[in-house]
Amino acid sequence: MVFEGLAKKLQGALDKLKSKGKLSEKDVDVAMREVKLALLEADVNFRVVKKFVSTVKERSIGQEVMGSLTPAQQVIKIVNEELTNLMGGTESKIEFSSNPPTIIMMCGLQGAGKTTTAGKLGGLLKKKGKFPLLVACDIYRPAAIKQLEVVGSKLEIPVFSMGDKQNPVNIAKAAIEHGKKNGNDVIIIDTAGRLHIDEELMEELENIKQEVNPNEILLVVDAMTGQDAVTVAENFNEKLNVNGVVLTKLDGDARGGAALSIRAVTDKPIKFVGMGEKLDQLETFHPDRMASRILGMGDVLSLIEKAQANFDAEKAMELEKKLRSQEFTFDDYLEQLQQVKSLGSMNEILQMIPGMNSKQLKNLNVDEKEFVRVEAIIQSMTKEERKNPSMIDGSRRKRIARGSGTTIQDVNKMLKQFKETRKMIKKIGDMEKTMKKKGRFSLPFFK
Repeated sequence: MVFEGLAKKLQGALDKLKSKGKLSEKDVDVAMREVKLALLEADVNFRVVKKFVSTVKERSIGQEVMGSLTPAQQVIKIVNEELTNLMGGTESKIEFSSNPPTIIMMCGLQGAGKTTTAGKLGGLLKKKGKFPLLVACDIYRPAAIKQLEVVGSKLEIPVFSMGDKQNPVNIAKAAIEHGKKNGNDVIIIDTAGRLHIDEELMEELENIKQEVNPNEILLVVDAMTGQDAVTVAENFNEKLNVNGVVLTKLDGDARGGAALSIRAVTDKPIKFVGMGEKLDQLETFHPDRMASRILGMGDVLSLIEKAQANFDAEKAMELEKKLRSQEFTFDDYLEQLQQVKSLGSMNEILQMIPGMNSKQLKNLNVDEKEFVRVEAIIQSMTKEERKNPSMIDGSRRKRIARGSGTTIQDVNKMLKQFKETRKMIKKIGDMEKTMKKKGRFSLPFFK
């Protein structure tokens, strides 16, 4: 879970306020001490924490809270607003050139995931109708060029390379000419990194910037390095005046120090976040949505966007027809399961549902392996068995269990679940028919 430790402690501190009918200044003081400790333990910059707590406290003991009928909710609302402001307030978008191509220069230290992120960004922009070109300007790290070419190939994005013997500045200039000739409206330059910041690295990056005049300079930093990420961002920004930050490995960051400090320290927005290793797991960063998730308020908009991106509208219509006629088969069951899996891990999805706080998520313990077992069982059935589960007798169950590497008990459990699902669908369908006969509206699901 993103920011698991921080979320748990912040939600715990604010939950204590909910039990109080009226709030005193002392109640707010106690809560703010816990909030301060939670942020410091999350590796948030000390100056940032001090200012944040001071602002929240000042607003919380003001008239807007003390005169409210639900003061605890008002304090939570203030914390949510200030967390959002801390991370940048609103989404920060890429500034596309009115005269293409838009040139995006990626920079950062080795190990932050810069090359993969360059490809992920290309993939994200391609989905939005752009025609990106990836440029291999890292001539020092072994296999860096090959890595970018592999990523480009998987995403079906062209990669411009001149090998590792040319000067990176010349490669970048040649790539822009190549992009203009071939209709690429976005050019993403993958530059070299180092294990640490040095003069040679910065000089090369400054030379590339001076020669190609990029529209955007995006700094890629590893969220899991906490305050080190903030220090790196300060140094790069001082030399290159970056336009924004891409935080990688945010899905593995239980603390959140980098995400909560970078904007306040550098005054540069987080534009994108890496939420996994897959090439489609780069997301636009929304400060308001992230603040809501940290405080257990969910993130419905991101969940809807994920569903829209992954669910096929035509297949959804087909499924609705099958549900109406009660022809729901194991093939449909498997298809729905795979679509849900495409949204991400179940814990990640549940975290986006309002009211699912860190304590509830911890108690849920969603077993992702269950999905794999169900898939294996269904895929071990014949076509006829998938259409007509009633034909699956004892000997067939044994064969399915052997073929799927599961037990007969696993197969029985899954068949029972499927039977219950079908029963529920039949009840809903029958209810709709009854309501139609009585001249009432139909259920929204079956409209």
